[in-house]
Amino acid sequence: MELTFLGTGTSQGVPVIGCRCEVCRSEDERDRRLRTSAMVEVEGVRIVIDAGPDFRQQMLREGVRRIDAILLTHGHTDHVAGLDDVRAFNFVDYPEIHRVDIFAAPYTTQTVLKVYDYAFAENKYRGVPEIDLHTIDLSRPFEVGGVEILPIAGRHSRFDVTGYRIGKLGYLTDFKEIAESEVEKLKGVEVLVVNALRFEPHDSHFCVAEALGLIEKIAPRRAYLTHMSHEIGLYDKASSRLPEGVEFAYDGLKIHIE
Repeated sequence: MELTFLGTGTSQGVPVIGCRCEVCRSEDERDRRLRTSAMVEVEGVRIVIDAGPDFRQQMLREGVRRIDAILLTHGHTDHVAGLDDVRAFNFVDYPEIHRVDIFAAPYTTQTVLKVYDYAFAENKYRGVPEIDLHTIDLSRPFEVGGVEILPIAGRHSRFDVTGYRIGKLGYLTDFKEIAESEVEKLKGVEVLVVNALRFEPHDSHFCVAEALGLIEKIAPRRAYLTHMSHEIGLYDKASSRLPEGVEFAYDGLKIHIE
């Protein structure tokens, strides 16, 4: 299995428009963060988690020509605004059309149906995204191309959010609360990805200390922090504040999981 961090930034990305802080002016590529997204490749199946405003740029950067599915964590703009660009995958081999499967919890599918209503219209105009939208049951696993995926339920302030376990990988973003029963579902993962907006507490996202607390409970071999704002600080300086076995992810980072 290979995990690629397509983006590791928060909703504004880094640098933030108009900001002149040292992080936003940094020339270290690890301090440049597109909106949070990831790609998992396992047993010949390619799965993308979230498709935000930078989805097109991320796909071009990684040279992706085919995807088997997109998993959505929730319906906020920084996680779904790029779904229209699945058209490129639909028509890459035109006249053959490759429909794209999208999996999400009920609260997220409702957002997709509302925002992308034109993709589900009875009389669609030519060239709209060809999407097969699947509503998942949070209480049980589902499959993509024979790969089993286990949903992990959580809360993002007053919003519901879904994480995913794929084999030995656990991926959580935009979490602020998680029940102990859901934590148990992540026990045994070797690699855990968790959101950590900044070092200071935040009302709708884990801060670093909260993310580290969850990592300690689950005890993976390796853990990576994602969905970070410019307030996290410069990559090198901030990294020195993390315990052994935990790293800040950065855009383009690839992790191999046995």
